[in-house]
Amino acid sequence: MVQIPSKTLTLEEFLKLPETKPASEYIDGHIIQKSMPQGEHSTIQGELIITINGVTKPQKIARAFPELRCIFAGLVIVPDVSVFLWERIPRNENGGIANIFALAPDWIIEILSPEQSQSKVIAKILHSLKHGTQMVWLIDPSERVVFVYFSNQPPELFDEAEQVIPVPSFASDLQLTVGNLFGWLLE
Repeated sequence: MVQIPSKTLTLEEFLKLPETKPASEYIDGHIIQKSMPQGEHSTIQGELIITINGVTKPQKIARAFPELRCIFAGLVIVPDVSVFLWERIPRNENGGIANIFALAPDWIIEILSPEQSQSKVIAKILHSLKHGTQMVWLIDPSERVVFVYFSNQPPELFDEAEQVIPVPSFASDLQLTVGNLFGWLLE
């Protein structure tokens, strides 16, 4: 993530600014621009969206979104993958998906980029868990590990190919091993 030096902004001031590419987040009064995704990051992100939606979307259980701006508890974050239970997806007046998501995702997946600060990502994870997120995956492609953060227990490390990575209860039909996840990088 690249921190853009500037004066401290209010949330309202930040929300009036134009969107940036890559996306910017608002944390503790500062704008932090996310890193531009590269090959490993994009591959894992894309496959996860397809895989999660393939299991949860047909039955209207949940839906995964890439790079979705989420505004809650004084922060604006843009997780790599945000998953919302179907009934929590904000809707507009005609029933379509709303543009503004002013709530914490039910499940967040972050994929570390080489230049990204792990401590800043973990701070966002802890904030999200404190404000309603059930589970967070922190995927480190360079180390081939997945840290799973739970809302009600200590985090766990998954680093062996045969290990099945835990998912929130609403996605229990999804069975993904560490080997499956990092195998996408070899396809």
